Amino acid sequence: MINVSFKKIATAAVVATGVAFSASAQAEDVKVGFVYVGPTGDHGWSYQHDVGRKAVEAELGLETSYVENVAEGPDAERVINQLAASGHNLIFTTSFGFMNPTLKAAKRNPNVMFEHATGYKQAKNLATYSSRFYEGRYIVGHIAGEMTKSNTIGYIASFPIPEVIRGINATYLGAKKVNPDIKIKIVWVNSWFDPGKESDAAKTLIDQGADVIMQHTDSPAPIQVAEERGVWAIGQASDMSAFGPTAHLTAIIDDWAPYYVARAKLAMEGKWKGGGDTWGGFDTGMVKLAPMNSAIPADVQDHANTLLAGIIDGSIKPFTGPLNDNTGKEIVAAGSTADDGLLAGMNVYVEGIDAKVPQ
Repeated sequence: MINVSFKKIATAAVVATGVAFSASAQAEDVKVGFVYVGPTGDHGWSYQHDVGRKAVEAELGLETSYVENVAEGPDAERVINQLAASGHNLIFTTSFGFMNPTLKAAKRNPNVMFEHATGYKQAKNLATYSSRFYEGRYIVGHIAGEMTKSNTIGYIASFPIPEVIRGINATYLGAKKVNPDIKIKIVWVNSWFDPGKESDAAKTLIDQGADVIMQHTDSPAPIQVAEERGVWAIGQASDMSAFGPTAHLTAIIDDWAPYYVARAKLAMEGKWKGGGDTWGGFDTGMVKLAPMNSAIPADVQDHANTLLAGIIDGSIKPFTGPLNDNTGKEIVAAGSTADDGLLAGMNVYVEGIDAKVPQ
């Protein structure tokens, strides 16, 4: 494994471009709120954000609070405004569907600092941030492509937003590099966290021939099903190996703690800026790989670590042309790589994926 230091991610977060925001505060004046789409015990997405919240408390001594299981939509706006009204002056909202509610809350509370994860709408007092999860999915796609015997990857998807479509594409491209016969089957569950639906989706995919299960959902249920059914699985957002010690090949880890600490520190110093975006990957430490299962052959592990090093130094770009969508339309020309605009708005499958993106 290649480790990236805390200092590097903290620096990356601090230098994110933005609009000056007059928020001078002392430590005792900064109260930080978090809004989660799932429970903190999901062992995935919300769990990792809450790890970051706890780091803010531990490292900066700030008061924090959180609201979990917040539905995307009108209820989110109510929760966000309640946090602002109760004295929270730095608020992180941590799911794509919180984007418009956060923007509305930012306009309603101009003296509060807001940050929204995975979105793209900004304001003077609203910054955005995300991780380049697709880098991790490209690497685990390579691992899956080399570990499968059925040449079929099963992918449990949440919602058809660019983040998830990008992840499916990166997985397929990574697997295709090492296994020209690879197929990817996708089940959409239309939820971020629903262990029952995720479990059923995993069973369906295994019944359809998948012997590696991946997920863009947040519970460990798919890992548990893979363990029971004797197939491989790859965790989401955190190390899920405890739920399937035999099945779990590795996981894509989201490490939000350094970003949250850095941004809260800026708020304390009156240096916080809104209006900007941070999109960190392996190079900043916002994305990491969990330890690899010892069942993965040494050459496959070496290959994965070589890819990791190449992504960090910029010599490897997962979305490199020539690249077509699955209707044959060119999306990245030969000799080019996808820019952030294309990646952020990705709404088509790449060539070779035999499916249609849900509308």
